[in-house]
Amino acid sequence: MILTKQYRCIHSSSCQCTKGHLSEDVIFLVFQQLNWNPKLIATLSCVCKWFDDLSKRVLWKEFCKTRAPKMMLDLQSSGSHSVDGNWRALGKLLIYCSGCSAGRLFNRVQIPGHFVYRTRFSRTSGKSFLLPQCRTDILYVSDPCEHLDQGEEGDVGFFRGVFKSFLVSKVRKMLIDREAKLHPTAVCPYCKAKLWDMLQAKMIPQSASCRLGAYEDCIEYYVCLNGHMLGICTLVPLSDSEAASEPE
Repeated sequence: MILTKQYRCIHSSSCQCTKGHLSEDVIFLVFQQLNWNPKLIATLSCVCKWFDDLSKRVLWKEFCKTRAPKMMLDLQSSGSHSVDGNWRALGKLLIYCSGCSAGRLFNRVQIPGHFVYRTRFSRTSGKSFLLPQCRTDILYVSDPCEHLDQGEEGDVGFFRGVFKSFLVSKVRKMLIDREAKLHPTAVCPYCKAKLWDMLQAKMIPQSASCRLGAYEDCIEYYVCLNGHMLGICTLVPLSDSEAASEPE
């Protein structure tokens, strides 16, 4: 039997991995067989800094490429081998609805964050969230995660997204030119970067509410320094006639 060479952890003197690690190639093959299971990747990241570094560099990247291959290919088509905010943050954005709770960004209603089984992200939908002068930017936005019958708030939807090459985007330039303020306390739930309030910056077009099927005056969203977007809206309820025609 051939034993795989092991590597000692060199990242932390307090690390419990005193007997070394399997090679990256072996771990890659194991997680490939596990179809890049995000829960197992997150668990591995907690073992020590060596595994955490491997997860951020390799495993989360492969998870993203498997979960949304066309989207990842586009995000990297500018020639970069990385993405804004790191692969772990992007992996979390693909599968996690941030929700809202007391003291956080959205204080209308208390809905805990949660994982979602599958979400569709659309580059075409992203255009609806950009002002006309910024529509050469590329933004992928999810369908709203619906939380129905939330008391006075009605039907609430959470949405999230990510910009391609945000550092050179027209949205970022406009935010800076308008001297938009960063939120004093809140940070991005995906990468922990500071956030711009797009409602305060007056950069939410009417087309966004139309795309979401939401009330125009009940939509807000934020964009972080790494180009991750998260927002909330109150959804317009389907009328009886609309509900009846939906299957068609």
